[in-house]
Amino acid sequence: MRSVWLRNVTIGAKSLLLHRMRSLLTMLGVVFGVAAVIAMLSVGEGARRDALAELAKLGPRNVILHSQKAVEDDSSGTVRKRMDVYGLRYEDDLRIAESFPDVLRTVPVKEVRKRAWLGTRNLELLVVGTTPGWFDLVQRPVLAGRVLTADDTRGPAGAVVLTEHGARGLLAGAHTIGQSVRIGGSYFEVVGIVQSERSSGSTQMPDSDVDAYIPIHVARERFGDTTVERTAGSTVRERVELHRLIVEIDDFESVEPTAAGIEAMMRHHHPKGDYDVYVPLALLRQAETQQRIWSWTLGSIAGISLIVGGIGIMNIMLSSVTERTREIGVRRALGAKKKHIVLQFLTETALLSGAGGIVGTIVGPALAFAIEGVSGMSAEVPLYSVVLSVGISVSIGVLFGIYPAARAADLDPITALRHE
Repeated sequence: MRSVWLRNVTIGAKSLLLHRMRSLLTMLGVVFGVAAVIAMLSVGEGARRDALAELAKLGPRNVILHSQKAVEDDSSGTVRKRMDVYGLRYEDDLRIAESFPDVLRTVPVKEVRKRAWLGTRNLELLVVGTTPGWFDLVQRPVLAGRVLTADDTRGPAGAVVLTEHGARGLLAGAHTIGQSVRIGGSYFEVVGIVQSERSSGSTQMPDSDVDAYIPIHVARERFGDTTVERTAGSTVRERVELHRLIVEIDDFESVEPTAAGIEAMMRHHHPKGDYDVYVPLALLRQAETQQRIWSWTLGSIAGISLIVGGIGIMNIMLSSVTERTREIGVRRALGAKKKHIVLQFLTETALLSGAGGIVGTIVGPALAFAIEGVSGMSAEVPLYSVVLSVGISVSIGVLFGIYPAARAADLDPITALRHE
C-alpha cells in the first residue's frame, strides 16, 4: 500500500513538473490564499491581545466608580454663579466597604489641578489624592524611589509620588528623590517616580492623565473639596468629595453580582445619577467576544482567496484531463481501475494545494509582520491559524479536484486510446 502511494506521488510530481509555469501559477493562488488567512488572523489576534491587555490593567476583580455631573436643564442662558455639588461622597466609600462581604478593600481617589513650582520651573499638575492601596490595584513600574506607604497616611507630612511625565516636566535635570516641591501653597517631598500610563483611546485608564500622587487626607486638608473656575462672564464652583472609587472584589465569580448590588445602592443614595459604574471584567468578556468575531470575520474574508485558488486547481486539472486522455486510455487498457485514475488525479491536486499551503505558511507570518511594521498594528501568529490554513488549503484542493478526477475516470478506454 505504501508503495502504491509513493508511486502515485512520484507520477503526480512528474506530471506537474512537465508544466512548471502552469503549476507554479496555479499554486500561487493557494499560496496567497493561505498567506492572507494567516495574516488576517494574526492581525486580529494582535488586536485582541492588545485590547485585553489594556482592559486587564484595570483589574478584572475591580469595580470602578466615577463621579459625573447629572443631566440638568440649564437653558436659561443666565450667568452662572452657583455651586455644583455632585459625585461620590466619602460616606459612599464607607457604605460600600461595610455592606458587601465580598469587598476586600476600597481605594478612594480625589483629583485636583494645581500649579507646582521647583525653583523657577513651574507646571500645572493633575494631583491625585489616594491611599497606598492604589498602587496594588493599579500597578505601575517604579522608576525611582518608592510609592506611597501606610506611614505617609499618618500625620501632616506631605509625600508626593510623581509620574514620569510630571517628573520630566517639573524636575528636568534636577536630582529627583528628596526634592521639595511646592504644589499650590503647600510643600511636598518627592519620594518616588512611577511610569506614566497614557490612554490608547479605546479604554480610559484610571491614571491616564495623572502627574502626581499624594495621600488623600493631605489632599482633603490642604486643597479641600471645592474648586472655583472663573471664565469670561461666569464663575463655576464645584464641590466633589471623591472623583473615583475603586472597589476590589475577592473572587471573579462575585464581581458582577457585587457590582450590581453596588449600583443598586448608588441609585438609592444618588437619585440624580451623578456617578458611573465601570466593570472591567464585563468589558473584558465583551472585548473577547467582539475580537473573536472580528478575527473570524477577517479570516473568512481572506478565505475567499482560498476558494479562488481551489477554482484555479479545478481549471488546471480539467485541462490536464484533456491533455492526458490518451495516457488515461493506456492505463485503463493495462488494467487500471477507475479508483486508480481518481486517486492519481487527487494526488496531484493534493500535491499542488499542499505545496501551496506550506509556502503560504512562510509568506503569511512575513506578511503579518510587514503589516505590523507599516501600520503600527500589533500582529501575533496563532498556531491554529497555520494548522487551519494548511488543512483548509489541502481540503479545498482535494474538493475541487474531485470533479476532474471523476471525469478522467469516466473516460471510455477505447475512445481515450483513439484520442489524438
